[in-house]
Parts: sequence; structure tokens; C-alpha cells
Amino acid sequence: MDLSQSTVLVTGANRGIGRAVTNAFHRAGVKKIYAGSRGGDTPEGAGITPIRLDITDPATIDAAARTCSDVTLLVNNAGIVRGGGPLGAPSLEGLRAEMDTNVFGTLALTRAFAPIIRDNGGGGIVALASILALAPIPQIGTYAASKAALHSLMMSLRAELDGSGVAVVSVLPALVDTDMTAGIDQQKMTPEQIAAALITGLENDETEIFPGPAETMAQGYHANPTGYAAQLAAEFRREPAE
Repeated sequence: MDLSQSTVLVTGANRGIGRAVTNAFHRAGVKKIYAGSRGGDTPEGAGITPIRLDITDPATIDAAARTCSDVTLLVNNAGIVRGGGPLGAPSLEGLRAEMDTNVFGTLALTRAFAPIIRDNGGGGIVALASILALAPIPQIGTYAASKAALHSLMMSLRAELDGSGVAVVSVLPALVDTDMTAGIDQQKMTPEQIAAALITGLENDETEIFPGPAETMAQGYHANPTGYAAQLAAEFRREPAE
């Protein structure tokens, strides 16, 4: 993909991975960046236009589709984690919230922008999923389920858009050092590392990007899905070294 000709919309661009991705696209020299956030408070810079966008709010999606009608590359980064396992979560409300944002919100925005990207001559749709979509950790099993649903939707979308000129790309990182993972004492990648992997993957026309240790994790899962999930759960429970 020739990023220099891309007009990009990044969701959840005000912090964490979204901010790092926005900055990475800016350094890569894309034509224009729309930086979406619920408050519309992403810092403005040369070639960066902040917009208010809550992917769970159809009105702001419709407004974004009108405002950003020149988009050729959509980066679905916005997401939430509530935590808890299928049985361990105190209620189903966390899962409902995760599905509402990570699945339904992302899909609603994608449905709004896929025709725009296609009509603008093609480009791409990116979803920030998670390696947990393949190798879930029970302690945050509801979040893993939402990312698995998102990853499945992206695979279906890739087939649905085949031949349209719109590439569909899934990014499946391992743990990333953001506000959402602040309480998890495990090795993490930086948002900047994820952003760099995304830029490289897009330039190389990859459809699934496994940054850093995620590639090894994916291989471990495919070799032994049940055993590897149990191994991850045990590592996640392990007390940090003194």
C-alpha cells in the first residue's frame, strides 16, 4: 500500500495505541489524518484534523462519514476492556460493554466507511484486534471473546470485499503498555512498537500483523490450542518476582 496517497481516519486517537498510530502515519507522510476521539480533543497538527467520534453513537458515525468523505484508510483502534472470565466476571455487563464497543461499534463504523473507501478508489480497513482472539486468557476471557468476534468479522469482511480494491487488515498484538493494561504485571510492548509494526505491515501488504511476541504466541496456539491456552492462564496467574 502506498501510504503517501492515503487519507487516514484513526479512532481512539487521543491516547495509547491510537495516538502512537496517528503520529506514525504523520511521520510516514500520509496525505491527511483524521484523529477521532469521543471528546474530539486530539491535538491538532500539520495534516492532522481532530474529530469527535464515539463509535457507539450512530449520530457521530454519520457526522464523521460526512466530514471525512475523502478517507481511503480506516484504522479501527478504539476499544475497551472490562476484564473478568466467563464465570469470574461479576455480571454480564462487562461483556455487553466490550461487545458494544469492540464489535458492534467497530462494525458500525466500518459499514459506514467501506463504501466511501471503495468509491474513493480503494484503500484499506484495519482493525486492532488482539492475540487473545486466538489464544484467550481466562482471567480476561470476556475481552478475548470480543476480540475473537472482531477478528472473525474482519476475516469475513476480507472475503466480502475481495476484488473491490479495499484491503482488510487485522493487527493482533500481545499485551501493550496502555491505560487498559496498567494493572497487569506482564511483559508488554509499547504503543510505538505496535504503530511501527502496523506501518510496515501496510507497506508490505500484509493481511494479518502479529507484532513482536504475538507471532510466537500464534504459533503456540495453532500447535496446541487447548494446552497453550492453559499455559497462558498459568503464566497470567503467576506472582511477579520479588
